[in-house]
Amino acid sequence: MNRRQKPMLTCQEMVELVTDYLEGRLDERARARFEAHVAECEACSLYIEQMRQTIVTLGRIPPETVSPEAEEELLAAFRNWRERSA
Repeated sequence: MNRRQKPMLTCQEMVELVTDYLEGRLDERARARFEAHVAECEACSLYIEQMRQTIVTLGRIPPETVSPEAEEELLAAFRNWRERSA
């Protein structure tokens, strides 16, 4: 590893960046580090595939069929997950 190259991402860092990665919001350097980690980590590779499948599946659910209560529960779960992960 040269001085300018950062060490490989940890699994926790990869999980924190997965949404940005899947939405194409990582810069070139961050994307390269992300992909290098996934290429070396079978568990994270499987996680990425599960996330892609989840997005495909959930993308088929019409938003109007989700109750306001369910929507609020999901949003709260994501907010709380972020707070617990910090």
